[in-house]
This record gives sequence, structure tokens and C-alpha cells, in this order.
Amino acid sequence: MSDVFINYRTGDEESAATLIARELIRRFGREHVFFASDSIELGRRFPAELAGAAEKCDALIAVIGPRWAEVRGPDGRPALEAEQDWTRREIRTALDRGVLVIPVLVGKATRIDRVALPEDLRELADCQYKRFDHRNDDADLAVLGNTLARQLPELGKVDRDAPAARDRAETKSRKGSAKDAGHTRMRTRDVEQRVRGGIGNLNGDLGTFITEPQGPVNTGTGPQYNAPHFEGDNTGVQFTAGDNSGTVHQRFERERRYSDDGR
Repeated sequence: MSDVFINYRTGDEESAATLIARELIRRFGREHVFFASDSIELGRRFPAELAGAAEKCDALIAVIGPRWAEVRGPDGRPALEAEQDWTRREIRTALDRGVLVIPVLVGKATRIDRVALPEDLRELADCQYKRFDHRNDDADLAVLGNTLARQLPELGKVDRDAPAARDRAETKSRKGSAKDAGHTRMRTRDVEQRVRGGIGNLNGDLGTFITEPQGPVNTGTGPQYNAPHFEGDNTGVQFTAGDNSGTVHQRFERERRYSDDGR
């Protein structure tokens, strides 16, 4: 079932009808808006589809441009004068059913002249209309959507622009941001723990760092011990902090004495 039927005349402001249909579909969902060129599946019988949708809708938007009453039919006469004209039949069905009918006057379209209408459409002139200007389309579309959401409660429940819907979207966004921030805090805490633990590597950019070693420490290409000797080619840069009990100093002193004695 389509809640809103978009009625328009081919040859008169199809572009405005398309804009209105797209906006209402965005706000309320495709299943709640009937727009002939978009809603009728390929191969379906359009007379039955049009009649059925007009019989079931809760509101009809009659898009009326400057040429609405002037477009000619196959016989050369104004199409509006023909009883089987689909634009006329859809509006007549909605008026007979007593559902909400909103005329939308586009551009330079003037106020509907009751006398100029076929007798079965004259009630259309009594319906409060909405003007639509392409230069102000965002605001005009918003007013139209808000009116439908307010007057059709079931449609208002699925309105994506309703305050409740916006609040849900904002809450979801905040939860996502909080989750990302939590992950960042966890990563930061992990790095801090690694630093306090005494050894780590910052993506290879700052090299290996060692703080307050309490046991054997080895960096570079050969073994290094906190004992009275060094072995291997420790060509890398070593930094040792903490209490190494003077053992490294003792080894260096012995080597210096051997050199001085010529041995």
C-alpha cells in the first residue's frame, strides 16, 4: 500500500514531480510513495496499477504547472477535458474518497480557477495549495514533507526527518565515536605498559629503548651481559640504565692496565 500518490501531467512539470517523489521516498521510504514512472514494475498493466494505487492512497499530491490545463490530447483538445484522462481520473478518485488532496502549484502556475475545471474536479479549487519554486526547492519540499508527516500519523512514524529519528541517528553516531575513543585509550595504555615494563620498540622509528633493567640485557649484533665481560661485535648502540654494580667498569680497567704494561 502506498500512502502518498504523486499525480502529474506528462508535458507539464515532470521535473518538479520527480523532485517531490524523490524527497518523499527519502523521508518515508519507497513503499510509502507511488510515482508511476518509478513504482510500476516492467510488464505490469499500468491502468490497473494506477487505478489501484489511487484507490488505496491516503493522500494525493496534484502537481500543477503553467501548462497543466493546456496540454493537448491525441484528439487535439485539452487533455483535461477528456473523462478518461488519467490525471483527471486519479484526482477525481481521491476527491471522491475524501482523502487528503494537496495541489502543488509550480513556477508561474496561477491559483486554480474553479470555473475552468471539469465539474467533477471543481472541489480541487477548494483544497489549500502549496506553491513550489525550483529556486527554493529545499524549503518547499521540507514544508510538504512536514505536512504529510503531521496529517498522516502512520506516515509520521516512518519519517526519517522526525526528531525521534534524528535523535536515534545522533545517538548511534555518539556510540560509534565513544567506541573508537575507547580503542584509542586501550592502545595508548598498552604502549605505556610496555614502556614501564622496560623494553619496547616504537614502530622502528626511535629504535629500541630499555629502562631500568633488572636482569640480562642484550641489544646489537652480539651478546651483552651485565657481568664482568662483553663478547661479540656489539656495533649497535646500547643504552643501559640502572644498577649494574660496576662490573662493566672493572673489565675496562683491566684491559687498560694490560695495554699500559705492553702485555
